[in-house]
Amino acid sequence: MSKLAYKRVLLKLSGEALMGDEDYGIDPKVIHRLAAEVVEALNAGCEIAVVIGGGNIFRGAGLAAGGMDRVTGDQMGMLATVINALAMQDAVEKLGAKARVMSAIKINDVCEDFIRRRAVRHLEKGRVVIFAAGTGSPYFTTDSGAALRAIEINADLLLKATKVDGVYDKDPKKFDDAVRFETLTYDETIARKLQVMDTAAFALARDSDLPLRIFDMDQPGVLLRILQGEPIGTLVQN
Repeated sequence: MSKLAYKRVLLKLSGEALMGDEDYGIDPKVIHRLAAEVVEALNAGCEIAVVIGGGNIFRGAGLAAGGMDRVTGDQMGMLATVINALAMQDAVEKLGAKARVMSAIKINDVCEDFIRRRAVRHLEKGRVVIFAAGTGSPYFTTDSGAALRAIEINADLLLKATKVDGVYDKDPKKFDDAVRFETLTYDETIARKLQVMDTAAFALARDSDLPLRIFDMDQPGVLLRILQGEPIGTLVQN
């Protein structure tokens, strides 16, 4: 077994990643594959936490733009992330690993409250920890929730899974001559106005000196390869 370059990581998945070819909700085949990647990393000796967005079910900012109260919309979005987190917990446990869902809002009948020391203890005991409900406050995205939780658990790396294989100087779907960056500093990313994460999440990661790797999760085995030190995607750091 190859030695891991990172002992503890947090993986951020979008809710849309769970849809597969569906128009809405969760594709069981997709969540099983993603859970298998997480369990493979866990079995290799990595302590791994996961944050999943809720865009496959509900996006609060979208309804707010249509006239719904923003706080209400964001609260509904937080509940959508709890649904996704429970689905991931089920998929991970069906593969023989142990998982815990920890929510930033109280919903004790279905998952634990987020308590930092308890989350760290779960990780130390070899459990996958799935953080739900973002930061627990409106106006913050799940990117911000992921950055915050990564900092709180002292993660060595924040992983953001996207539909592209890293950060480009321009949209690779529109421009054939788009160039992918292998590494960037946080200051370079800001200066180039590259849309990596939302501003609050990006500032949290930068100010806490948390390395961030952006990559395409569709490649089988990619998560373990990153943990073993392969330079996949784009690494952003100070």
